[in-house]
Amino acid sequence: MKSQQEFQEPASFMSPALVRVMAALLVGTLAPLFDTTITNVAIHTLGEALHASVSGIQWVMTSYLLALGIVIPVTGWGMDKFGGKRIWMAALSIFLAGSVLCSLAWNLGSLVVFRAIQGIGGGLMMPVMQTMLVRSAGSQKLGKLMAVAGLPALLGPILGPVLGGLIVDKLDWRWIFYVNIPICLIALVMAWHWLPKDKTSGQSARLDGIGLMLLSPSLVLLIYGLAQVGTHHGFGHSAVLLPLLGGLALLTAFIVYALRIAKVPIIDLRLFRVGSFTASSLLLFLSGLSTYGGMLLLPMYYQQVRGEGILASGLLLVPQGVGMLLTRAWAGKLTDQIGPRPVVIGGMLLTALGTLPFALAGAGTSLYMLGFALIVRGAGLGAVFLPVLAASYQGLSPEQISHSSSTTRIIQQVGGAFGASVLAVILENQLVAPLTAATTAQAYDHTFLWSLGFTLVGLVPAALLPAVKRTTASRAG
Repeated sequence: MKSQQEFQEPASFMSPALVRVMAALLVGTLAPLFDTTITNVAIHTLGEALHASVSGIQWVMTSYLLALGIVIPVTGWGMDKFGGKRIWMAALSIFLAGSVLCSLAWNLGSLVVFRAIQGIGGGLMMPVMQTMLVRSAGSQKLGKLMAVAGLPALLGPILGPVLGGLIVDKLDWRWIFYVNIPICLIALVMAWHWLPKDKTSGQSARLDGIGLMLLSPSLVLLIYGLAQVGTHHGFGHSAVLLPLLGGLALLTAFIVYALRIAKVPIIDLRLFRVGSFTASSLLLFLSGLSTYGGMLLLPMYYQQVRGEGILASGLLLVPQGVGMLLTRAWAGKLTDQIGPRPVVIGGMLLTALGTLPFALAGAGTSLYMLGFALIVRGAGLGAVFLPVLAASYQGLSPEQISHSSSTTRIIQQVGGAFGASVLAVILENQLVAPLTAATTAQAYDHTFLWSLGFTLVGLVPAALLPAVKRTTASRAG
């Protein structure tokens, strides 16, 4: 009997049992999402408090990302081996321990190590959440399910920068990590009482050690290399090229091993035989360029071009989150009714339309107009991500769901690192002396134009998504 036994009779959509499962998982997911956005806002303050250079303090972010790359590949195996509830509570406990340790850090080195512990917990949580929700709800109403599952991802960008700005302005930097503690404790209590019990013997899954030794280091090297792009101002430096080439070599070796040698690979590459999954994967990678690239550019634009403070910048970004909230309900509903293709194409066009004003803005452009543009941009992003995530599960067997969650999370993470790195290089090359308000604004215009171009490229894989939601075999019968 497979370890998914506890989910073999899915609860009907929005039944009381499913509502409890969703609540327990979503509360826990708030912790890593808030942590990431708050830490991004406060990174300069951390550098001053710990007397660290720019190149040194970036390891607070890089170590977290590297830990994600190590643990994401093992989530599918972990759920099959130990069950979703055990892995979820273990991930929450690790993240809680990492947060407590980060709040006690005494220098940069200790904080970097403790952030890596946080990253181990955070890396496990997102794929486990997606897998448990899809298994609990079954294959029906994936659009609505992903709309609810994506709520923490929307609240993070809305509340995180504001909360981070308040902490930086009013409190000690250690509060950046204190705020995770009550969230994790509440989520652990909810998980203990509300998540379904694991019914697995623990002997049905074996860890693909060779695959893990190839895949995890490849992801670590790729993410590390991309994280070094900003520090070394481009892709030509050996500190960037060597990790990237090493990561690509190991990734190629893993692909050959997984397809030709491994009986049960740690990541099932046969998922890419499903057209909707392949198209979704390409879109998730490109969405990293738009989403993570925007997270990098927008706060810097308001601070460097418009001269706004940290808290004001966070407040000015709220309209984008509001726009995402506006489209989440109907995007999920339309995905269930007409399929993800038309919804995603419409969302990408909205995202491009909302980005265009920033590619044309000057130092004196109306903040009201830019705020409206952010609402449109957020509405587009909200209409893209959720249907794409739902499409990635269509046509998959129950045994493939955990592998799908891990794979899509890996693709998102690498795409996000790639997007932030590419746009950082483009911006760096545009910021040439002498810097004035006009030349700085022009540099951001050109960089936002590149971001707009990446969004439009996504229309190609979007056209390959299903136009009509597939029906299950049981319904066909």
